[in-house]
Amino acid sequence: MKRWLAVIPVALLVLFAGLALSQLLSPKKGDFERVSRAAPDRQFTTLDGGDIVFAPPPSDQTIVVNLFASWCAPCEAEHPQLMTLSERYPGRVFGVLYKDTPEKGAEFLERMGNPFARVAIDPDGQGGLDFGLTGVPETFVISSDGEILLHVAGPLGPDDVKEVSGALSAPRN
Repeated sequence: MKRWLAVIPVALLVLFAGLALSQLLSPKKGDFERVSRAAPDRQFTTLDGGDIVFAPPPSDQTIVVNLFASWCAPCEAEHPQLMTLSERYPGRVFGVLYKDTPEKGAEFLERMGNPFARVAIDPDGQGGLDFGLTGVPETFVISSDGEILLHVAGPLGPDDVKEVSGALSAPRN
């Protein structure tokens, strides 16, 4: 019996060491990933019935693309940060409604406020996969030449807004 009591602390130590190692090696939601890859050249239908492509962006400026859903609680939590970005950078914040209906997306934006210049619809999630989405919400900063500069996994917080603002304000070569 005493031998088993000696094994328990060692087993717990091994378990905690394994958990700590897995946390160090896996990306966390809310982490920034500086990337340099092309944004998807997919054509999306928009809530207003038009079309939009993000590579290159619909303007000659660096833009923000946020993937969200009406059923996503973290999307609600980050919404004030998107409103802030939209106020600072009018016409440069775009949304992609991920695996949701246009009606529910419109209701969500009516209730929360609409920070987006335009909202693309991605009902089957293929557009999100093209972006490299791991789960909503996620935000991408795309340069005027269609290159993803920054990827924020998880809901935006105040520090994320600073990071995204820096990417939006940085001069492009």
